[in-house]
Amino acid sequence: MKIACQDEWIGFDKFMALALYAPGLGYYANDSRKFGLMPAGGSDFVTAPELSPHFGRALARQVAQALEASGTAEVWEFGAGSGALALQLLDTLGPQLERYTIVDLSGSLRERQRERLAAHAGKVHWATELPPAMRGVVLGNEVLDAMPVKLLARLEGVWHERGVVLHEGRFTYADRPTDLRPPLDVAGHHDYVTEIHPQAEGFVGTLADRLETGAVFLLDYGFPEHEYYHPQRSMGTLICHRAHLADADALADVGEKDITAHVNFTGIALAGQDAGLEVLGYTSQGRFLLNCGLLGGLENASLGERAMVQKLVNEHEMGELFKVIAFGAKGSPVWQPLGFSAGDRMHTL
Repeated sequence: MKIACQDEWIGFDKFMALALYAPGLGYYANDSRKFGLMPAGGSDFVTAPELSPHFGRALARQVAQALEASGTAEVWEFGAGSGALALQLLDTLGPQLERYTIVDLSGSLRERQRERLAAHAGKVHWATELPPAMRGVVLGNEVLDAMPVKLLARLEGVWHERGVVLHEGRFTYADRPTDLRPPLDVAGHHDYVTEIHPQAEGFVGTLADRLETGAVFLLDYGFPEHEYYHPQRSMGTLICHRAHLADADALADVGEKDITAHVNFTGIALAGQDAGLEVLGYTSQGRFLLNCGLLGGLENASLGERAMVQKLVNEHEMGELFKVIAFGAKGSPVWQPLGFSAGDRMHTL
C-alpha cells in the first residue's frame, strides 16, 4: 500500500487514518473479512458480539432501560462491524426499537451489514456522517480504539511527536520535538513512548453537541489515566491484529491489518463532561454485563455457549481489560443505568 511518495514527515495520527480508512486501500476500506472466531475463515480478530449472542441480549436490557428513560425509540451504532450486535439488539428489543441507524465509513462492511440485517430492513438505516441533531441511544463497541492517535516519545528527557516518513521505499518512524504532552506527568527520566487521543475525545464532544435527548454507551479496552500513563507502561499501547495474532509493528503490511490503541477513559470522561454530557457510570465489561443479567437464560445453554460467555466476563479474558462508560445527554434527568448498579468505578477516573 502506497500512502506517501516523498521524504515528507506526517504525524502518526494521519498515517493511522490513511492505513485504516484510505478509500480502496485502507484496512477498513478493503473487502477482507476482519471479524470472526477463527483465522481459518480469513478473519483477523473477534469482538464480543461474535463470541456470543448473549452479549447483545444483555446489552439490550440496558438499551431498553435507556430508551424508556429518555423517551426515545432509536439506536445509533457507530462502527457496526459485521452487524452481529445490531442483529442481537434488533431481535431482542422488537417493537420498542423503531429505528436503528448505523454510522460506518466502510462501504464493504455496510454491504455485509445489509445482508445480515435484511430481516429488519424496514428499521435499519445507514449514515456516513452525523446529522445536526440526534435523539436516542448511542452505542460504540470497540470504536474508540480504532480512532487515530498521536504518538509521543520522551527521548533523553525531551518530548517528541513521532511521525512517519517513506525512506528508501520503506516506512520508518521519525521524531520531532513538540510542545505536546501526556495529560499526566510521567515519573522518571527513562525513555517513554505513549499515545494521546484528540480524535476520540473530539468524537465524544461532537456527540455532546448533536445528542438532544438520550444516552451514550461506549465499550472498549483501556484504562483510567493513572494506569494508562504509568511509568512502567513505557512502550505505549499501540497494537496490530492480523489472523488472530497481535504485533506492534504498525509500519509493516500497511492496509492489511488492524491498528489500534487502548483508550484513556479519564480523557473520554472529561471530554464528555466538558462538552456538557453527564457521566452516568464507568465499570468493567464483566461487571456491566453481569449487572445486565448476562447469566439469565443460560440454564439450558450448551457447554460451548457457557465457555464463550465466560470469555466475556472473566478477568483474564475480556471481563477486566474491557470497560464501559456511559453518558447522559446534556440537560437530561440523571438516572441510574442498570449496568452500573454494582461495581461502579467512576471514582477511579
